[in-house]
Amino acid sequence: MANSLQEQLLKAGLADKKKANRAKQAKREDANRAKRGEIDLEDPAERARRQRAEKVEKDRQLEAARQAERQDKEIAAQVRQLIESHRLARGNGEEPFQFVQERKIKKLYVTPAQRDQLTRGQIAVVALGDSQELVPTAIAEKIRQRDAAAVLLLNERGASQEGDEDDPYADYPIPDDLMW
Repeated sequence: MANSLQEQLLKAGLADKKKANRAKQAKREDANRAKRGEIDLEDPAERARRQRAEKVEKDRQLEAARQAERQDKEIAAQVRQLIESHRLARGNGEEPFQFVQERKIKKLYVTPAQRDQLTRGQIAVVALGDSQELVPTAIAEKIRQRDAAAVLLLNERGASQEGDEDDPYADYPIPDDLMW
């Protein structure tokens, strides 16, 4: 019963003599390298502590990533719910309203009243998936707080139509009914 583990494995047939010799040689080489200062043989308890600390840190990072993903999903669901519950019906919009989305000019057909509200900043254009929807400005502000990229167009209310004092065309106002 005083046989070493290595001898017991050899007798059981779970290891062979070549593998045992290679393991002994590797162990001797590691010990020699440690004596020369090429490598540091670390204490098994210290290695276990370090591995546990690394595992805890990795688990913490994974949990933080999962939490961020959950929060992103919650925000997306809140935005979707706000848009779906407050979107305005465009009906059979006849007038095109153009705006910029991702460096491209998009066209949205709206009614004349909605076009006027869009230019005055009373309603806004928001993205719902691949489509665009109209929502009141108050709802667009709530959406902007959660996800600024979802608000495609939100004109400022009461924005001054006045130009600079040095504007040479100040005496020539732009008509409201100008169509592009």
